[in-house]
Amino acid sequence: MKIKSILLTTMLSGCLLSKAQTLNGLWNAAKDAAVTNSTTIIDAAKTNTTTAGVINAAENVLGTKTGTGSTTPSLTNDEVIKGLKEALTVGTNNSSGLAAKADGYLKNPKIYIPWPAEAKDMRDKLIKMGMQKKVTEFETSLNRAAEEAAKKASPVFVDAITNMSIGDGFAILNGNDTAATHYLREKTTAPLKEKFMPTVKEAVAKVKVTSYWKPLATAYNKLPGVKKQNPNLDDYVCTKAINGLMTLISDEEAKIRKDPMARVTDILKKVFGFKN
Repeated sequence: MKIKSILLTTMLSGCLLSKAQTLNGLWNAAKDAAVTNSTTIIDAAKTNTTTAGVINAAENVLGTKTGTGSTTPSLTNDEVIKGLKEALTVGTNNSSGLAAKADGYLKNPKIYIPWPAEAKDMRDKLIKMGMQKKVTEFETSLNRAAEEAAKKASPVFVDAITNMSIGDGFAILNGNDTAATHYLREKTTAPLKEKFMPTVKEAVAKVKVTSYWKPLATAYNKLPGVKKQNPNLDDYVCTKAINGLMTLISDEEAKIRKDPMARVTDILKKVFGFKN
């Protein structure tokens, strides 16, 4: 009995030592990562209320997902960034395809382009004057222009995605379902609009948006006491077209995050499968 007791004590001591070394190793790794990724670790830890959850969050940031406390990297920040850009690229290609179809903007309430808000009083007065049909024709033309522009949107968006600088990929990966699209919108909207504008101008001319606008503006501007309206239609359509595409891209990003079937490339499977 004494021999068995000694053996059990020795084995237990060894297990405890091994556990202590494992936890110590994870703790040291987390401290090293905190030097460069402190904000990410803190934010990740805040969302977890259990010890296991905190350890899991730390492993996500460190790039370890073995479940054994091992600190062998299974996913690097560069791979995460590549995966995020791939998700946005796939999302862009799918979204521009959807938006470019007939009624892609016109019949989709999420991205439909309405009458310019700053000219709402003008719209109301024109309808009272019996010009509802022409108002509808003009609004349709705005959406047709966006659909036409969407046909050439993908290369412009993909170029912006490719050249977009991302520092901490894990912060975006561990963010909400549309975190990557939000980052894209935040970082590239201004240069994206500049590069997309020629395509929009071409589309506006092709569907003759101005020809639908002029009769409305002429009729309205003849009314006594009204403020003459002459919005920049190219700028309006460009802004709304980009916003619509971003909305669709965010939907595609959410699909990739939630649905394994939407992860159509190896890097998408690795990065988003790792997160899950």
